[in-house]
Amino acid sequence: MTQTRVEAPPAPEVHGRIGLPTASALYIAAVLGTGILVLPGLGVDAAGPASILAVVLVLVLSIPLAGTFAALAGRYPDGGGVATFVRLALGDTAARATGYWFLFGVGFGAPVVAALGGEYLTAALGLDRAWVAVIGMGFLAASLLLNLFGLRVSGSVQLGLSALLVVVVVGVIASAAPAVEQSNFTPFLPSGWAGVALAISLFVWAFAGGEAITHIAHEFRNPRRTIVWATVIGIAVVGLAYLALQVVTVGVFGASGARSQAPLIDLVAINWPGFGPVVVGGIATIIALGVLNVYVPAFANLTASLGRDRHLPRWLAKGGEAGAVPRRALSLVAVIMLGYATVFFVFGLEMQTFILIHTASMVSLYFIGMVAAVRLLERFSAGWWMAVISVVLTGVLLVLAWDHLLVPALLALVAIAVTVIRRFRSRV
Repeated sequence: MTQTRVEAPPAPEVHGRIGLPTASALYIAAVLGTGILVLPGLGVDAAGPASILAVVLVLVLSIPLAGTFAALAGRYPDGGGVATFVRLALGDTAARATGYWFLFGVGFGAPVVAALGGEYLTAALGLDRAWVAVIGMGFLAASLLLNLFGLRVSGSVQLGLSALLVVVVVGVIASAAPAVEQSNFTPFLPSGWAGVALAISLFVWAFAGGEAITHIAHEFRNPRRTIVWATVIGIAVVGLAYLALQVVTVGVFGASGARSQAPLIDLVAINWPGFGPVVVGGIATIIALGVLNVYVPAFANLTASLGRDRHLPRWLAKGGEAGAVPRRALSLVAVIMLGYATVFFVFGLEMQTFILIHTASMVSLYFIGMVAAVRLLERFSAGWWMAVISVVLTGVLLVLAWDHLLVPALLALVAIAVTVIRRFRSRV
């Protein structure tokens, strides 16, 4: 059977102002994320020394997905990101559902990032845990305020944050490396291959986040070239960081794992006991602000594009073009993020609940985005093959997440209901 490829309109001419260094910094912040604070320890608990293999496998598997998003964002740079790709390939209803998944579903991750930053900073400063909520809300407010000045300003800040984060992580690894012992790498498979499978599922979180860059690709100079190289640089830096941390964590602590679920604290304490809390608190602050500083403009640009395409009120569309600041869209993003965070902190909800909603929405978005990519990209091109591989991989993730898909399913029903209501009104 001959495949019918959708002929999408050519991408508009875009004159963004963000170059490769800042684009790479944004990518690193989005993907490196909060996982670096906890995943090395969790990986060792799950698979022991074989957690190193899990990192390598997830890194390799993430390449097709990241490459596909880069190919799409370079060809169709638009604030709608994945929702725009889906609209071009599958139509308005699917695009509306995709946009809702990212804005209202993936948005559940914002309180998690803020809470993790608050937990670490509170512990580092020796404060009462009552301050976690205050500090967490402060992280959210700071990221929203920073983005009121536009991506050019927040992007410059992000360049400094990402550079500092990489320097600190390298310092932590270098400080702990002399304590690595070869005997700690055996037995290599203490929990068997089942442990490796569990570690792989954990490290999927570590390499997620590249889709956020698709929403700000129109702000890049020469998006087609910049997004590809930013992806290459970002994946390389993040992959090396996680791999090096995992090797050092295993080499220092062995199959028994770190002393706590925050291995960075344990690694820093080896040779920097006096500076440990300061270093860890600094890392947590950089990561929390860095991740939020990528997702806030992504949410805002998506909101503006959804207003432009009438999936949300058109009033929100102003400022969505390249070089402008979507302040109206930011107001809705602020309501969503601060609203979710208020519910999270006031009712003392478990972090796992918000994480599961976030990841289920993310997997749904990944799958439909890869289906759209198969239809949009030139058949048998490198990007097309990566999309085909990614459809299979994300399809497996979607099946694994089936019991956590309630929120994405409800958002999809809302998107369908909007289409039905509009068609009914047009006939009246």
